[in-house]
Amino acid sequence: MKNDLVKKILPHIIAILIFLVVSVIFCKPALEGNVLHQDDIVGWKGMAQSAFDYKEKNGHFPLWNTNVFSGMPNYMIAMDGKSVMPNMNKVLALGLPEPISFFFLACISFYILCLSFRLRPVVGIFGALAFAFATYNPIIITAGHVTKMYAIAYMPFLLAGLINTYEKRYWLGLSLTTLGTYVLLNANHPQISYYFFIAAAIITISYLFIWIRQKEWKHLGIAFGVTVLAAIAGLATTALNLMTSTEYAKATIRGGTNVAIKGDSVTANKTDGLDTDYAFSYSLGRGEELTLLMPNAYGGNGREPGNEDSHVIEKLTAKGMPEANAAQFAGQFGKFWGDPGSSAGGPFYSGVIVCILALLCFVLYKHPIRWGLLAIAVLGVMMAWGKHFIGFNMFLFENLPLYSKFRSPSIAMTIPQFIMPIAAVLALQVVFFRNNAQELLKADFKKILYALGGLAGLLIVIYLMMSYSAPFDSQVLDQLKQNTGSDDMGRAVIAGLKEDRKALFGGQVLRTIAFIALTIGLIWTFMKNILKPIVAVAIFTAISFIDLYSVDKTYLNEGNFRSPDEQVAQTATPTAIDQQIFADKDPHFRVFNAGNERFSSSDYHYPTFHRTLGGYHPAKLRIYQDVIERYLNGQDSREILNMLDAKYIAAVNPQNGQPLLIPNPSAYGAAWLVKTVQTVNDDAAELQAIGRTNLRDTAIVQTSFAKNIAQPQSDSAATLTLSKYDADEIEYNFNASTPQFAVFSEIYYPLGWNAYIDGNKAEYVKADYALRGLSVPAGKHTIKFVFEPASYKKGLAISFTASIIVLILILGGLFMAWKQSRK
Repeated sequence: MKNDLVKKILPHIIAILIFLVVSVIFCKPALEGNVLHQDDIVGWKGMAQSAFDYKEKNGHFPLWNTNVFSGMPNYMIAMDGKSVMPNMNKVLALGLPEPISFFFLACISFYILCLSFRLRPVVGIFGALAFAFATYNPIIITAGHVTKMYAIAYMPFLLAGLINTYEKRYWLGLSLTTLGTYVLLNANHPQISYYFFIAAAIITISYLFIWIRQKEWKHLGIAFGVTVLAAIAGLATTALNLMTSTEYAKATIRGGTNVAIKGDSVTANKTDGLDTDYAFSYSLGRGEELTLLMPNAYGGNGREPGNEDSHVIEKLTAKGMPEANAAQFAGQFGKFWGDPGSSAGGPFYSGVIVCILALLCFVLYKHPIRWGLLAIAVLGVMMAWGKHFIGFNMFLFENLPLYSKFRSPSIAMTIPQFIMPIAAVLALQVVFFRNNAQELLKADFKKILYALGGLAGLLIVIYLMMSYSAPFDSQVLDQLKQNTGSDDMGRAVIAGLKEDRKALFGGQVLRTIAFIALTIGLIWTFMKNILKPIVAVAIFTAISFIDLYSVDKTYLNEGNFRSPDEQVAQTATPTAIDQQIFADKDPHFRVFNAGNERFSSSDYHYPTFHRTLGGYHPAKLRIYQDVIERYLNGQDSREILNMLDAKYIAAVNPQNGQPLLIPNPSAYGAAWLVKTVQTVNDDAAELQAIGRTNLRDTAIVQTSFAKNIAQPQSDSAATLTLSKYDADEIEYNFNASTPQFAVFSEIYYPLGWNAYIDGNKAEYVKADYALRGLSVPAGKHTIKFVFEPASYKKGLAISFTASIIVLILILGGLFMAWKQSRK
């Protein structure tokens, strides 16, 4: 009995050890105490630093962050939750440090999926390594897309739960589906989760086809009930994220706009969701989906320099340019020749062996799921094309629920990246481990030859038919024509670049054909009983992993790691300018970074130490983005800087290139009383008016707020002073003998900020397009603004309750599955 148990457990222990060893070897510097320099994580820490400082002082995160974009909800940057669930990222990854944990977790997740398909452990090891080390994963880890990586890693886990349910292992299915839903959704990357649920829906339809054909109505009902119960429970645990994000999205660039801004012109233009140009700006170029199979078909990561033997040199020397000059000139052109918006920092490479085997799945695997997998992969590519397949994707953008909230269509390539290893392991199981595998393989061998021969032939045809033009060729041609006064040099350069691209693509085609021949050879040796099935699969695993490892190391290697001290020194050390600003003890002022990176992911330094007008977030408040586009993206408006209380402007001295701090004594301060309120009809008129009005004396308010506006009456002795400034609560002292209208240099956000005059709730309005305005009666008053979003309180309560239910379903399902297995 014990020997049987050991035989059952041993393969899984070996698999776990393999996943652990390869993950550690791949990320060896992490065990030496080094950390990845991830731009997005560095940027996030800069945005969140004030919140962490607040938590250290007060024991909890603030709900509002005052250090970025003149203020925004902090729960969109860092948030406290409440749950009985342990940190499943650490539990499932055995507490391993990042980035080792990412790869190990992805391996374990996919291995569980393979076991759910009842595949052999050796096949599961192949699939797990192929999925975890698909090249896009180290690329996004290096960039710091941590939530995306967690979401990708958990997709197989949730699918494992669904497969167990669909295969009538209901208790285990309930447990895994509940846990899978919980970990995937709490990874908090809605776009990846959205893509997964599209894939899961198509796979479910594949199973529905069988159930309906076999009239398994009872099973259909039970499977539906288990899936819905697990999905609702898992979804409810995200209520805090879901409710706050949904509420916030309405007020952001993802919720649409009311204005169109072109230069100095502002017109009314109401839209829903993201602007289509912005939404489709990161689209995969047509043809670049071939990087799933051929990693360098389009030149790799976009930063790799051109070849020393570039045909550009040959063309330029033929035009009379000295060879040294031609070589230097040619070096400025990188190898990448795809759509500039599609490059994720490298290819979406799933492994050539993986793609070849996936093709065999679609030919040999008889379950209807193969057509579902094929449909998902094709759909993912079509979605990733974005603007390059505009008719189809505009239809999705306008009709698919929530689809218009997402940008970067190229991320949809994570769908085929997920599907290819699934199809590959199903093919391995069919080829090597079905009953009478060798005999059946003899009957199928012609199909294999036709399929793989067809793939090779298709690649050759593509190689011969491609134009090898790049989207930016016309720009290169125009630039060279301007510099030389003739287009001869430009045409020579483009001709040389095309020859380079053709050679690069051709080399990748030959590489793929070599792997096709290798695959056929391994299958033939098994068919002839030269290799045992386990040995053949082990060879496939070794070849596939070595191939992926060699490509992955281009994008994540020792050069990406730094010592913690070096990381801190480069990202969190105050400069001389910071020290100057620290000397100002005024409780309320902001700093404006006038550099080019003011609203980009690299603008993390100033928010780390100061309240700023800038920062980076993929979903900025719409009203603030409008102010940025109209007034702060070029010739910065001093009036706008004043109303946002930009007391200091950080710039660069044009004479010596050194950082320069410019005081702005005309900044209006925390709040002020105006002499008059001017009303306008809509957002467009309001946005234009603030740029040509003395906002110190006149407040601009829309007529829709008229019932809450009282024109101020003259009182030269009236005062309004800031008495308390906390992230979530601001207090002012007011004293006037006549009614006044106050403008507060705080961002208008009615979805949580409430105003109180002497403890009684008061209605405030949107003033000066982005700020808060309030009519105050005569007398002495205490004015408070308190951030108390109902969505946060309700979401916190629902999430905590749901976490208890999820824990019960997970443990209860596992217990019942174990009990059932005992029988």
